Amino acid sequence: MTSSLPDAPAEPTTSRLEEEGEIAADYLEELLDIADLDGDIDIDIDHGRAALEILSEDPKDTSLRRLAGRDGEVVDALQELTRLAVQTKTGERSRLMLDVAGYRAGRRAELVTVAEEAIGRVRESGVSVALAAMNPFERKVVHDTVAAAGLTSDSDGVEPNRHVVIRPS
Repeated sequence: MTSSLPDAPAEPTTSRLEEEGEIAADYLEELLDIADLDGDIDIDIDHGRAALEILSEDPKDTSLRRLAGRDGEVVDALQELTRLAVQTKTGERSRLMLDVAGYRAGRRAELVTVAEEAIGRVRESGVSVALAAMNPFERKVVHDTVAAAGLTSDSDGVEPNRHVVIRPS
């Protein structure tokens, strides 16, 4: 019996992810030059995605924080623009992740704490807990934390009010 479902896209190879990282880094370096900002770009591969971080060359310099923006809106926009730049060069959709000056790393730690507290409430009460609205990056962090704890979670609602609901297993 044959399936009528299309084949799932293949996981990108390490060499393809490295290529994405290099293209993204070139794009971001040009952007930093235009904005007259100094920064180093670290490239890595994390969970099957190219991962880039723009870091300050001088730990006392906080000018890159502007590229994170209030509540991460600017880093979200930069990530989408960088993904589009990679897609334009490769013809393939990119799922790269971008962090600026440690913003996402700090936010990830905050979200893990929020998720763990909610997991504790769900385990104590046996009742589902709905969290505040979050962007896709934030929801992914919460979903991963919930899955690691052995519970289930879903995203409910529509943007910009899409949020995670943690359910008892």
